[in-house]
Amino acid sequence: MTHRTIHIFRKGLRLHDNPILLAALEFSRVVYPVYILDRKLLESGVIIGALRWRFILQSLEDLHRNLVKLNSRLFVIQGDYEQILREYVQKWTITQVTFDTEIEPFYKEMDKVRLMGKEMGFTVLFSVAHALYDVARIVENNGGQPPLTYKKFLHVLSKLGDPERPVRDITVDDFQKCMPPNPGLKELFRVPLPEELGLQSEHNASWIGGESQGLQRLEQHLENQGWIAHFTKPRTIPNSLLPSTTGLSPYFTLGCLSVRNNFYRLSHIYAQSKSHSLPPVSLQGQLLWREFFYTVASATPNFTKMVGNPICLQIGWYEDPEGLRKWRMAETGFPWIDAIMTQLRQEGWVHHLARHAVACFLTRGDLWISWEGGMKVFEELLLDADYSMNAGNWMWLSASAFFHQYTRILCPVRFGKRTDPEGHYIRKYLPVLKNFPSKYIYEPWTAPEEVQQQAGCVIGKDYPFPMVNHKEVSKNSLHLMKQVREEQHKVTQLTRDVADDPMEMRMKRKFPDDFKNKGIFSETAERSSTT
Repeated sequence: MTHRTIHIFRKGLRLHDNPILLAALEFSRVVYPVYILDRKLLESGVIIGALRWRFILQSLEDLHRNLVKLNSRLFVIQGDYEQILREYVQKWTITQVTFDTEIEPFYKEMDKVRLMGKEMGFTVLFSVAHALYDVARIVENNGGQPPLTYKKFLHVLSKLGDPERPVRDITVDDFQKCMPPNPGLKELFRVPLPEELGLQSEHNASWIGGESQGLQRLEQHLENQGWIAHFTKPRTIPNSLLPSTTGLSPYFTLGCLSVRNNFYRLSHIYAQSKSHSLPPVSLQGQLLWREFFYTVASATPNFTKMVGNPICLQIGWYEDPEGLRKWRMAETGFPWIDAIMTQLRQEGWVHHLARHAVACFLTRGDLWISWEGGMKVFEELLLDADYSMNAGNWMWLSASAFFHQYTRILCPVRFGKRTDPEGHYIRKYLPVLKNFPSKYIYEPWTAPEEVQQQAGCVIGKDYPFPMVNHKEVSKNSLHLMKQVREEQHKVTQLTRDVADDPMEMRMKRKFPDDFKNKGIFSETAERSSTT
């Protein structure tokens, strides 16, 4: 049977390793590649910032250009998801709808398409392509429950074997018999400009969205096979002025790049290398961390919330909207923290260890503010914001789940100073402090008044005093966290491996000397971890 098919792009904004689109082209005489820009997503409570929306629109424009090269096009239709689909199924006499499955609640709601298919008489075909595995199989092979530790997760994968291999690239020949007729009113189906969605930003991200840019970045990294083979994530530098990691995460988040394709490209490089790094710190290990959080999120109620989340510690965080605002707007008075938050707002990306620093400061280290507030800020501002990864990492970094070395409170002064003693990173993102001597750049409030005046920045006037006394508040936070974990011991054990914590191992590899002298950690953590 040959179908008249609508293929719905949601994530998976690419033409390489797109198995469901390839199947649609093989068994259809007409295929309409469609992206429904549903206003419900804009109003669903998920706040997406202007930089991230710009990245999405750039990715759609790139996808459209690539489809045009194959004698097709992308039909971008704005409106209610269900209404749009009903309208165009009838208008184009559609007999089949295809799409990739997702685990996010919003996209699960969209799977009402199956019920609509039964009602309206069209076939629904879907596949898993945004993840390495069908996470439902992982849960099934773990006795119907998600594996809650990385070690258990890897054990389940060892039984499942390697992920499915990527499918071939889509070519002009695939579209030759499946080109949709000219629908007319082409302007109606174009990718909207950011201004047309009411998006305004004074900053431009360093990342340009789209499959073409993602593949170009990927190939540049894969050319350096020695760097790939021996890459260990903890050895990268959090305050380097250029990304010291691959910077590919925004492209994987939207599916501009195939995670399966990358997995097997890495496997090929590892196979040719005499020695290479291993999970959890290798590049392939990072893909598996992504899969781990996808799996846990898919089968954990209220994964993005504390209340009602069975794996998350129930903590009486402070209600402090002003504190959250100062953290978000880079007004904490700690230059290392404020520089990170400035980079986040301006570029939509920060290094993973920088994320650790600001998350620890907001939650269990200094401000004792709920990880949910931080998660929502990252959700808005990060180009690579991902439902599962974002919530999972915030629970991790706040020690609410997964991470158990909670006495390791990152110092908001010494952590950044460790790898950038001259403060180049701070000078770039906080130019108000650029003239401070290196001796004072991380603690400008300690500089004599004449030094502040010479630097053209008086603390308390041109840049704020620290909003907290780190030594005092971190001591209090540690006491509170210890009490919570003792009271909720059973919950803490749910996500704890018997073996060494992977995060602990990563930090030891990154800062071996500091695990002897606690150089990047607060004095409070030092005393507590030795008593």
